[in-house]
Order: sequence, then structure tokens, then C-alpha cells
Amino acid sequence: MPTSIAVDSDAAAFNKMGFDHMIQNMDTVAWVVLVVLVIMSMGSWFYTFVNFLKNMMIRSRAESVIRTFWETTNAQDAIRFMEEQPKGEPFSKIALDCAQAAAHHQRHEGSRLVEALNRSEFIDRALRQAVTRESSKLETGLTWLATTGATAPFVGLLGTVWGIYHALISIGSSGNASIDAVAGPVGEALIMTAIGLFVAIPAVLAYNFFVRMNRNTNSNFDTFAHDLHDFFATGSRVGEVTKK
Repeated sequence: MPTSIAVDSDAAAFNKMGFDHMIQNMDTVAWVVLVVLVIMSMGSWFYTFVNFLKNMMIRSRAESVIRTFWETTNAQDAIRFMEEQPKGEPFSKIALDCAQAAAHHQRHEGSRLVEALNRSEFIDRALRQAVTRESSKLETGLTWLATTGATAPFVGLLGTVWGIYHALISIGSSGNASIDAVAGPVGEALIMTAIGLFVAIPAVLAYNFFVRMNRNTNSNFDTFAHDLHDFFATGSRVGEVTKK
């Protein structure tokens, strides 16, 4: 009989450690903590999917866009091809800004613009602005991911500390310090820490993944921009070899 009573007591204690029981007994502060964690998680997954799709689109089209641009013998046809690219395709936007800067400088031969900046400097400035703009677009959502990864565990810990505090008050007022009275409230409080970790870990992994992808993409931006500068400033790419 005592063994049966002990088993029933342990079962009751474990039941009180469940998520459902925690939801039913949360106060305002605990609800605020849980809602904040849910919002953080939803935002992190949203930016993860958006950035993943965006990066996959860029990487899948980059080689084709760059190759077609250089293989098109007529400059006007090459520019027209770039204009036909999707709005979110960055390499075409960099090339178009460069071409527009070169054309703008050529149209103002003899003006103060040409006197202040030569063709190479004017194109270089336009390319720097274009690369900076497209690079900043790649960073959309990274601040959210970094913030979530850094703060979600502490938000969850706040819920845990608050839950343990209330559990101790309840235990002290009842005078019952048995395992079924202690394990349930403390277990519920620890669930908040677990939720915080479940929110933070995917955000940190996604942030590191996209930072690495963006570093590679930015390197490709710089390489393409240098080639564009050489082409529009001198009429040919540096190191270009004539095919036999």
C-alpha cells in the first residue's frame, strides 16, 4: 500500500510539471514572457525562410546572369538583358547602375561634372553605392535573428525565475515541502528556460549560416564590380583573354 501511494504521489507531481498545467496556472508576467518568446520564434522562422529563398534565388541566377552579360557582344543587348532580370536580382542592378553612370558621364562631356570627376572616379562611386545598397538588402532580418539568439535564453530564464519565485511563495504559505508540492511548480518554471533555448538555438544557427552566405555573395559583388569598372572605364576587362 505505501508503495502504491508513493507511485500515485510521483505521478501527480509529474502531471503538475506538464505544459498544460503551466498554461492553466500562469500569471500576467509569465504570459508576457511566453508571448514575447512566441513572437521572437515566429519572426526568426519568417526571416529564416525569406532569407533562405532570397539567397537561393541569387545563387541560382548569379552565374547565368554574369556569364550572359559578358558573353553578349552588343552592349545595348547586354543592358537590355539586365533590365529584364527580376527586381530582387542584385548583379543586374549593379551592372545597370554602372552603365547609367558611364552614360551620364559621357553625356556631360565638358561640364563641371567631368572636370570634378573623371570617368573612372565617377563609375567607381556609382559602383560603390550600388554594391553597398545590394549588400544591405542581404542583411534584412539578421538583426532580428542575432537579437533573438542573444536574448531569448534570458527571456526564458526570466520566466523561470519568476515561476520559481511564485512556487516558493506558494510552498512557504502552505507549509508543504514534499516532492509533489515542489517538483510541479519548479518543473513548470524550467519549461520557460527550455522554450527560450528552443527559440534561440535555431536563430543562432540561421544567423551564422546567412552571415557566411552573405560574405560569399558580397565577395562576388566586389569581383563583378571591379570587372564592370574596368570594362566601362577602359572598354575591356583587365586580364580578359581573347578566345580562339
